[in-house]
Amino acid sequence: MRILLVLAAAARLAAQDATFEGHPAVLLANDKLELTILTEGGGMARLILKDDPARMSPLWDPKPATFNPGTGHFFCVDGFGGVSPEERAAGFPTHGEAHLQKFTIARPAPGTLMLSTRLPLAYENVTRTLSMAEGEQVISVETRIESLLSFDRPLQWAEHATVGSPFLEPGVTAIDMPAQQAKTRPYEPNSRSGGLPHRLPSASEFTWPMAPGVDGTPVDMRLTPEKPNSGDHTASLMDPSRQVVWVTALNPKLKLLVGYLFRREDFPWIQTWQNFLPTGKLARGLEFSTQPFDVPRRQVVTENSLFGTPLYRWLPAKSTVASKFLMFYSRVPEGWTGVRDVRLEGGAIVVEDRGSGRKLEIRTAQGL
Repeated sequence: MRILLVLAAAARLAAQDATFEGHPAVLLANDKLELTILTEGGGMARLILKDDPARMSPLWDPKPATFNPGTGHFFCVDGFGGVSPEERAAGFPTHGEAHLQKFTIARPAPGTLMLSTRLPLAYENVTRTLSMAEGEQVISVETRIESLLSFDRPLQWAEHATVGSPFLEPGVTAIDMPAQQAKTRPYEPNSRSGGLPHRLPSASEFTWPMAPGVDGTPVDMRLTPEKPNSGDHTASLMDPSRQVVWVTALNPKLKLLVGYLFRREDFPWIQTWQNFLPTGKLARGLEFSTQPFDVPRRQVVTENSLFGTPLYRWLPAKSTVASKFLMFYSRVPEGWTGVRDVRLEGGAIVVEDRGSGRKLEIRTAQGL
């Protein structure tokens, strides 16, 4: 009987070939979660609870007529944002090469998926290992970037996590993080972001979560507006007193919570890109990264720091750097309004409700 149970668990953990909206993908699943990963770009496109009849994924899916590699959670390496005129002429893409490359897929063990590719323009090798264990609602993602060049370079790296409708619901879904100093993205007067008006003024510093509105009225950046019609970016510096930081998105109506845990030294910044269409089709980035805004490398190096914190990470010559984060997806009890704290403790991710202080333990053997 024990052998049969082990074989059944291994079968559930086996990665399976699949498609996502007509594009090659692979499924990584256990008895609790199912994650769809694109083989082109390595992005995480869909995450569901296996016992959820609605198959609700918190990840953004614009369902475009032509494929959008920015769907869900993709990673920007080596680049985050636009490029210089010279880089553009040389064929270097926005957000780096990784999200455009075809990945080689390996399955070294049940519940583990290894994606690897070479970035021909950046001269880097990228290996990304995703794993989940039976009975857990946690996914571990470890990434290694190897430089093939003989000189040090400033590395741009962002985990472009994005939540979207219907999980991201007007007047309902709340975003939380242990942020302190924050700033709105600079923009030209009378400009619009993606054709949408700004709620927030240009290049304005604030203390998370209360930002100044363009009309002088404070805006709670945790909340999704009840009447969406705006496009803005904000950057937040994670609490420097913490070694492990986090970001969450909670839909209290659906009682569903998605979140990430990661080391602050790897990703000290979170950019929240907000695309709130009046149609109710919403997207919001939870982008943890080495820099506050998605801008060209030359600008990052020139500006160097914000709030006394560097805007890039070094990739030494002929060396490898790595990072790891945990992604979790869970139901929460009735009455939760937000998240006060998330931490790894005693073999679990412990989540505290913002209002009552009640705790939810998401068991995991994964660590950082």
